[in-house]
Formats: sequence, C-alpha cells, structure tokens
Amino acid sequence: MMEESKPAASTDRKKRVLMLISDTGGGHRASAQAIESMMHRLRGSDVEVSVVDIWTDYGKFPLNNFVRDYQFLAKNPTLWGVSWHLTAVPPVMHFLNAMSDIFCRSSFKQCILDYDPDMVVSLHPLTQDLPLKVLGELGQGERRVPFATVVTDLGSAHPTWFHKNVDACFVPSDAVEQVAKARGLADGQLRRHGLPVRPAFWEDAPPRAKLLRELGLTSDRKTVLVVGGGDGVGSLGNIVEATASRLAKECPDGAQVVAVCGKNAALQQKLEAKSWGRVDVQVRGFVNKMSDYMAVADCLVTKAGPGTIAEAAIRGLPTMLSSFLPGQEAGNVPFVTQSGFGEFSSDPKVIARRVSSWVQDQEKLDTMSAAARAAATPQATQTIAEELCALLD
Repeated sequence: MMEESKPAASTDRKKRVLMLISDTGGGHRASAQAIESMMHRLRGSDVEVSVVDIWTDYGKFPLNNFVRDYQFLAKNPTLWGVSWHLTAVPPVMHFLNAMSDIFCRSSFKQCILDYDPDMVVSLHPLTQDLPLKVLGELGQGERRVPFATVVTDLGSAHPTWFHKNVDACFVPSDAVEQVAKARGLADGQLRRHGLPVRPAFWEDAPPRAKLLRELGLTSDRKTVLVVGGGDGVGSLGNIVEATASRLAKECPDGAQVVAVCGKNAALQQKLEAKSWGRVDVQVRGFVNKMSDYMAVADCLVTKAGPGTIAEAAIRGLPTMLSSFLPGQEAGNVPFVTQSGFGEFSSDPKVIARRVSSWVQDQEKLDTMSAAARAAATPQATQTIAEELCALLD
C-alpha cells in the first residue's frame, strides 16, 4: 500500500496532482493509486501525486462520517438501494450540494490551499461539485486549475459523478458514457478507455505452474476461486460450503476451491476447521496476490464489484456473480452476462450447480475465457495516465 503523499513545499517545481476520493469501498483508493503508479512510471519524479480522502480529512461533522455510514449501508443492501436512488433525484442532489457547501466550503478550500495542485482529479461521485466551486472561488470566478473525473463504477453510475464544468471525464463503458451524456457532458469531455486496475494486472501473469507452486495449490485439479471482498462479507461461507459439496460429489478429487475470506477472521477459522471430503479447500484471509490467484483459477465466484470484474476480464476468468449493491453495482451484472463471460445468482445452491458444470466442461470454460478477454481493457490505466499528464501540461 502506497503512503499518502504530503503537501509539497512552495519551492518544489514538481507538477502537483491532487486526487480526491472517499474511502467508501476500496475501489476509489485502489484506482487512484493505480493511476498514481502509472503517472510516476511515465513521468518519474517530475510529478507529485497526493491521494486524499477529502470528506474524512477535511469534512465537517456529520459529513466526515461517510466511510462509517457506507459500511453500515453496505451491510444493509435495501437501505443502500433506497439511499442510492433517493440521492439521484435532482431536488435531493441540489439540497445535499447546498448543505455540503454550507458545512464544508471553507475546509475544502483549506485542502486546496494545503496541496496547491496544478491539477485536481476526482475519483468519487461526491468530489465534483464543491471542489469545482472552491477552485472557481480561488481563481476569482475563473477556474485556472484543470479538473478531471475518473469514474470507478463499471456498468452503471450515480448522476453525481458527472459535472458539466470538468475538463475531462474518463468513463469505463458504453453504459456509463450514456449516463454522462444524459447529464449534459459533451463528446469532447468524455474519454472511454476502461477501468484503472492495479499494477499487477498491467503485465501478463507468470507461468501458471510456477504460480501454483508458490501459492501452495495442486496442478492436476480445476481451481475455483471464491472471494467476498476485502471484508469477506455476504454469504461467502454458504457459497464455499455449497460449491465444495457439489464438486466433491460430481468431480471427486478433480477440483480445489480457494476461499478468500478477507478480513473476516471468524469465517476463515470456521472454514479451516471443516472436513471437506473429496475436494481440496484452501482457505485464505486477506491476500495481496489476487492477480496470481486469478491467473491460476479456472473460474471465479465474487460479488459484482467493478474492480474485481475488470481484473477478472484481464485474466480471462469466467465469473459467477453472487451479489451486488442495488443501484451502484446493478449495472455490473449485465456487463458480465451480456459480454458472455459469466452469470449471476444469489442462491448458493444455484452458484454451486453452475460452477460445477463449468468445471466439467473445458470447452465452455475456454469460450467464456475468450469472451472475458474480449471485454477487458488492460491498457486503460496507462491511457488514462497519459491523457492526465497531457492535461497537466
């Protein structure tokens, strides 16, 4: 994990880029850090990037509690869906923007003054409106600092992502581009390249046999990777148990399941204590080598997070989606199913049945893998970073 950059000294001649996020889910920071890494690869030490959770670090109560509130709502999908759709209604958006202005304009202004950026990049739907107002105020009514938005949702997007006054808006898909146009953005503002992904996915994976040895996995079994996000939430345990049971019955001694529990230590201990019969179940906690696990897997079971889907596509991984956050992640399901590299079900028994059938059909796996690679955008991070560098100049 890269350390957050500090404000540059006034004598520093480096170009300074301020990336604004909120740590509501891991994707915003991960995308920002991916672009930061690529900008350093392209420009070396000539550019200084600061990734700032502006609402947590500079917001005023109660608006500095977005991360805590997100964590609560994410565990209560119905409430999340109501909140997502309600805040997409224009009068509600205008009211929330007005409240943010009243509570946080002065502190957001201090953030801009602290970092004194040559360019601002937003990677969160709630970091467009107020930062743009502040930049205009600091420029005596005329914004002099370039401002770009990088949308980190994949198959759908909240309207607050899109502000007509940005210089550039990077969108990952046709569906998100259509939302941007409906919000009034012009063709000249829109850049569609895909979703930024972590550096491990920028290059081809090492040989599979080598990775299997390093990860402690067996080379003569089909590998099913089951992940539940960094917190290991959702019905991950039920999915692992149903899938392992089905595989033990239908292809005994022919499959292995890798269950990534994230930070859910209780679930990890529970799964490690079980006896699985004629299927090998490898239980992991939080892993830093997801690219390697994806490279050796024959298929993936995951919630419909945009970053995981984009990375799975790059690795050509057939994908079974098990859940999604209403509104925010709903559009990610058709992105996968219509692209032909996966299916969706929230029922662990249905998931187990589908995965078992895939594992027993190599032709099906090959077809879905090809479809995943066709939907992938492995050069997105580099292209976005190159265009941001051009905007910075």
